[in-house]
Amino acid sequence: MNTTQQNSTAWDKKVEEGSRYTKSVSSETIERSRNDEWEITVTTEKPVPRNWFPYSLKGLKILCLASGGGQQAPILAASGADVTVTDISKKQLEQDEKVAKREGLTLKAIQGDMVDLSDFEDESFDMIINPVSNLFVKDVHPVWSEASRVLKDRGILITGFTNPLLWIFDDTQERKGILDVKHAIPSSTLDHLPEDEVQDYLNSHQTIEYAHTLEDQIQGQIDAGFVIAGFYEDDFGGTRVLDKYIKTFIATRALKIKV
Repeated sequence: MNTTQQNSTAWDKKVEEGSRYTKSVSSETIERSRNDEWEITVTTEKPVPRNWFPYSLKGLKILCLASGGGQQAPILAASGADVTVTDISKKQLEQDEKVAKREGLTLKAIQGDMVDLSDFEDESFDMIINPVSNLFVKDVHPVWSEASRVLKDRGILITGFTNPLLWIFDDTQERKGILDVKHAIPSSTLDHLPEDEVQDYLNSHQTIEYAHTLEDQIQGQIDAGFVIAGFYEDDFGGTRVLDKYIKTFIATRALKIKV
């Protein structure tokens, strides 16, 4: 089984179905961004604080990592940044290209896997923007090491990821309002299925998702040469029962410090 191919196909399907995270930004949003009235998210609801960014983005080289969908990349490009967006889903990248063409923006879209940034040279970027996405890779450590490699010294990594507590509950029951602790961390979507249902799940072009530990998410960044300089939490905006008890998404701002 090729996890990257499975998830690439699954996200192409999500674009066709009009999933929330495949809907590109409006012309009004781009116009505001041109006037320096912009914001982006890397989690679900809460915007990234503006003070996590340099005062001006003009001329900054930014990599939008696993960030297709016509959301973060066009906003940052309209704000004056030199933007490259990479994603495993061709159709997600087409969303970015459509916005760029519609709005007369310049950005580069490259299909690729977030664990392998070999398309990019060392210290190529000033910033990396990585919305919630590393749940789609089995091992997050290559994500952090590759991000560190392609960032310049003192470069900024802004990333969103899932609090692993989300994964310990039976998803079907939780959506009914019942918190039934069932799964261990780390684990994957496939671990949660009866063996005789796995192939049907894969054949239906669903994503394979991985529940990573907080140690891998946070200490993993530190081990790759980052210093955590910002942190906040987010949730589903009150649409899930867990929102009453805990935030289930995390964002961090990290600085690459060369030793």
